[in-house]
Amino acid sequence: MTTLDPAHAPAALPDTPPGHARAGASLPRRIWRGRAEDAPWVRPAFLVLLLAITLAYLWNLSASGYANSFYSAAVQAGSRSWKAFFFGSLDAANAITVDKPPATLWPMALSVRVFGLSSWAILAPQVVMAAATAGVLYAAVHRRFGAPAGLITMAVFALTPVAALMFRFNNPDALLALLMTVTVYCVLRAMEEGRTTWLVWAGVAVGIAFLSKTLQAFLILPPLAVLYAVFAPVPVRKRFGQLGLSALAMVVAGGWWVAVVELWPASSRPYIGGSQNNSFLELTFGYNGLGRINGEETGSVGGGGGRGGGGQWGETGIGRMFNSEVGAQISWLLPAALILLVAGIWLTWRAKRTDTARAAFLAWGGSLVTTAAVFSFMAGIFHQYYTVALAPCLAPLIGMGVTVLWEERARWWAGAALAGTVAVTAYWAYVLLGRTPDYQPWLRTAVLVTGLVAAVGLLLAARLGRRLALLTVVLGFAASLAGPAAYTVSTLNTGHQGSIVTAGPSSGGMGGGPGGGGRGRGGGGMPPGQGGTGRQGAGMGQPPTGTPPGQGRNQGQPPTQNGGPTQNGGRGTPPTMGERGAGGMGGLLNGASVGSEAEALLEKNAGDYTWAAAAIGSQNAASYQLATEEPVMAIGGFNGSDPSPTLAQFEKYVEDGRVHYFVPGGGMGAGGGMGGSGTAARISSWVEENFTEVTAGSATFYDLTQPKADG
Repeated sequence: MTTLDPAHAPAALPDTPPGHARAGASLPRRIWRGRAEDAPWVRPAFLVLLLAITLAYLWNLSASGYANSFYSAAVQAGSRSWKAFFFGSLDAANAITVDKPPATLWPMALSVRVFGLSSWAILAPQVVMAAATAGVLYAAVHRRFGAPAGLITMAVFALTPVAALMFRFNNPDALLALLMTVTVYCVLRAMEEGRTTWLVWAGVAVGIAFLSKTLQAFLILPPLAVLYAVFAPVPVRKRFGQLGLSALAMVVAGGWWVAVVELWPASSRPYIGGSQNNSFLELTFGYNGLGRINGEETGSVGGGGGRGGGGQWGETGIGRMFNSEVGAQISWLLPAALILLVAGIWLTWRAKRTDTARAAFLAWGGSLVTTAAVFSFMAGIFHQYYTVALAPCLAPLIGMGVTVLWEERARWWAGAALAGTVAVTAYWAYVLLGRTPDYQPWLRTAVLVTGLVAAVGLLLAARLGRRLALLTVVLGFAASLAGPAAYTVSTLNTGHQGSIVTAGPSSGGMGGGPGGGGRGRGGGGMPPGQGGTGRQGAGMGQPPTGTPPGQGRNQGQPPTQNGGPTQNGGRGTPPTMGERGAGGMGGLLNGASVGSEAEALLEKNAGDYTWAAAAIGSQNAASYQLATEEPVMAIGGFNGSDPSPTLAQFEKYVEDGRVHYFVPGGGMGAGGGMGGSGTAARISSWVEENFTEVTAGSATFYDLTQPKADG
């Protein structure tokens, strides 16, 4: 590899197509051998590590059941109706959508169409995205910094606890992280020779990422745009022209769906969930946009956090990524990444303007710092698992930084930087492990001691023999990765359900632990009623993690599982679907439990109705829909605060015989949320006053075809 000595100002490596092997070789051999200029061990090592990551992430996958039933219901609906597929509707009859665009639902819905409804069909596509992200990271880093740097990057990414959580879960974050990784890769390819095509592909990736989680996809754009405008190897005028074409590609890739939705007659499409005016643009720039920054999310049941450095969503500020709520998810190697970012920029400071090594540090580092800064200071809805967006930016900085410093270890300051990085990482792991003192208590001291020994060895690495130097490197990696690896293993061994999920072992306190609503480490940050879509509660009102089935009913939070869904009539209904009950915080956390009697009642003659039932709040509706695979209307959207349907519309549906049953309770519709409509409460009152109660097991419903005798 070209040295990064500033005196040499390294040039970009040739644009050698990946996979270029010996001419005439068979396809399997070309895949196994890889590029001709690589050592024979490189491609096999990459493939073996990629396979190991995939198998590890597939391990125990079905323990999470339907994971976030909010999105699983939309996946089930999309597998039954192409219209629901296109819009991201919560039910196949297209009453209302999820509060995000639907791109993240499409791979899962296609999987369910092919394989049927099950935990594996829903979650396996997320694991495929993990493998794809690891592969793209390897390709980006290996291309400029060599195979060892690429392999280290893959390992760091896979052993980040929040990555192990979210790439096995059905929230939108996995696809978002993959597409943001692809974006940086394409920009770096464009930086090599100033190719317009690669920059256009970067714009396409961002546009599709927008259709996964709206404006969060744009967080990495400022550093990448500035990077290309300043350092690209083409004339200034061409640089800005290329950036313009990339922006156009982004608008087309993400805007076509928005245009269709906004132009489609509102009367013939589902209501846009999360909005107050049935507008996706309002949702994008309001609740999912500026509302996340200033805390004014209309329709949210919490909202308004972060003022004065703290609030409903926890303490804001520069230390947020390291605090007791967030630190164990992402920050294990975050100090190391920042140190190595500075070291990498210092090493390449005197290189020529178009140096690709410096561009790589600035691209990944700029994306990391920008995203972390927004997460740290946003006053609106924030959840720990959002930090998975940092994992693909953090990992390359470790792989690249360690590699270039090791090559420069003969310089005293490079060895000191490596030693300091390992020492800081070991100490920070010691702190993080101390927050869960009952989990592998021996590991905390072992990591600290090993790290300090490795740091001393790295200071003397240039003077040690080859064997001792390699032993020092092994100890350094062991000390640095043992903590996150332990939390990752804990995450892989644990099922996760609901809307607020966290990686690693539970630290007790408020919340349901890994399988439920939150860690509750005394740092706040979990307001009542806020959740995984940004609208759900902190684990209040849940049974503890591991509550046996049949206990904690009326809480609705499934216990952590070690097994997959049982087959109920051929359906993948998780064993946690017990007898009945609104979920935590009135059905916001994970909906209701559905017993066999309730399921049979809703399924009877369901084909005669547009909706087998209606329930307040998407999580409650989702539970009944997943149990019966029949459309269930979610009144008021996620937390019952959306004005859909209105009372008059619902009365008309009932008059026309389109809804069979009404599920009482659930959601936060009675109060309407923060600026919400409150229509759910009016619908509930109208139903209770005019229709007959029926019971199924311990569950209570209202039969909308049976008016009260005095009604």
